[in-house]
Amino acid sequence: MIRVWFVVLMVLYNLMFSSTVAGLDNSTVPPFVNIGVLYSFNTSVGRMVKIAVEAAVADINSDPTILGNTKLNLSLQEDSKYRGFLSIAEALQLMATQTVAIIGPQTSTTAHVISHIANELQVPLLSFTATDPTLSSLQFPFFLRTSFNDIFQMTAIADIVSHYGWREVITVYGDDDHGRNGISALGDKLAERRCKISFKAAMTPDATSEEITDVLVQVALAESRIIVLHTSTAWGPKVLSVAKSLGMLQNGYVWIATTFLTSYIDIDSPLSSDEMDNIQGVLTLRMYIPDSKLKRSFISRWTNLTSGKTANGPLGLSTYGIFAYDTIYVLARALDTFLKQGNQITFSSDPKLNQPRGDSLHLDAVKIFNEGNLLRKSIYEVNMTGVTGPFRYTPDGNLANPAYEIINVIGTGTRRVGYWSNYSGLSVIPPETLYSKPPNRSIDNQKLLTVFWPGETTQRPRGWVFPNNGKLLKIGVPRRTSYREFVSQVQSTDTFKGFCIDVFLSAVNLLPYAVPYKFVPYGDGQNNPSNTELVRLITAGVSIVPIIFT
Repeated sequence: MIRVWFVVLMVLYNLMFSSTVAGLDNSTVPPFVNIGVLYSFNTSVGRMVKIAVEAAVADINSDPTILGNTKLNLSLQEDSKYRGFLSIAEALQLMATQTVAIIGPQTSTTAHVISHIANELQVPLLSFTATDPTLSSLQFPFFLRTSFNDIFQMTAIADIVSHYGWREVITVYGDDDHGRNGISALGDKLAERRCKISFKAAMTPDATSEEITDVLVQVALAESRIIVLHTSTAWGPKVLSVAKSLGMLQNGYVWIATTFLTSYIDIDSPLSSDEMDNIQGVLTLRMYIPDSKLKRSFISRWTNLTSGKTANGPLGLSTYGIFAYDTIYVLARALDTFLKQGNQITFSSDPKLNQPRGDSLHLDAVKIFNEGNLLRKSIYEVNMTGVTGPFRYTPDGNLANPAYEIINVIGTGTRRVGYWSNYSGLSVIPPETLYSKPPNRSIDNQKLLTVFWPGETTQRPRGWVFPNNGKLLKIGVPRRTSYREFVSQVQSTDTFKGFCIDVFLSAVNLLPYAVPYKFVPYGDGQNNPSNTELVRLITAGVSIVPIIFT
């Protein structure tokens, strides 16, 4: 009898357990999930992001195959300063609404600050515009980048510099986390190719035209003519405008701009003729998104999405807008997996944020997302095909297969002169066509189409000039009375001519760097000078270094 009752109890237990599991989705899946967006919506990038994010949320909420009956509840928080203390307060406002994830912030500087808060409250930050390489460090586990790490962009620029045989570059950048860390990464990648940054021209992110002029004048006095500009869409065009007025977009100069410039061109298109004149011949990069039906559909849909929302001017679509749209889908698919695994969304008070007596910050309203780490892992496990193409993470937390278009500004528009991918380097073939082949980074395989450089020339710039502020190398030239066809001083001048002079000048012109020099005559012109005496003068500390013998 006891055995019979035992069997009955086991059956009832199994039935109850089965019904509990079967009803798990209904009892634990919430009707809505709060997500936040922290961006500066009064900027062109912020306005574009807002439209893209709202479109993605609407599409997901109308698609029952994603999240089922759960809806995304979107909260938009203006990042009014997107750099300082107010950004912290605005992030806390979002997190006080039991937000499970935040899209943003817009800048790397803000991301560095609020990533500490995200770590404490275990709320994932998903950003596609904060591209500073150092944000991928183990220090910020809850910062997830949903676009390409700037380490790849800097690798692409280093490959371009090496491809054209240049050895030194000058960097112009905003002196903030985004600028400094990006340029540091560029320096490392150049060093791997036996190139270097010869001069770092840092400016405050809010530099005035006068301050920009002062810095660019120093750049113009240097010997390198290869200038890498790494900054924001708000500040970069101003730098190029000042450079244009200083004559630094003429023949001989090379300007390589990071992705800020293509974003500026794509969002504010069409640019005025004056704006286009300021960027003629510039090389720039754009995050590469392979062609697909989804991409073409979204681009054609953009006009309808922006209808009636362009009071502040035209609002084109840049790659950041497409990554913004896909970021919402990545989060939604991660949440879908997270909830289907039976996880709940719960919050608890942080004992470290217990409100001190007499304090009025109300930090007790900010809660820890208890399952934040599980959601973070679900995000990293997303493997989907979106508008941006195949989307998945590699073990180091970066997106797989990063690639860029290399864009040349010409006339009233732009022209793609090639691609760069982390798989195959520089090529004129779309990167996805090369993924099925063994990687080939040989010099012969690194190719780009013809570039129209500043000054409307297709001839590769030498990349350097004799600096106006450099130390001259003094060349001792004997004033001989014999064999004057080899070397002689032009009468009544400081110049020299002859076979030896021609050989020297030809050798100098073949060097990949500048060697400022000055010919210094030696001897009275009446007798052949003693070469032994000239060597003795060198050892005695006289600044005449090499000698031209005849």
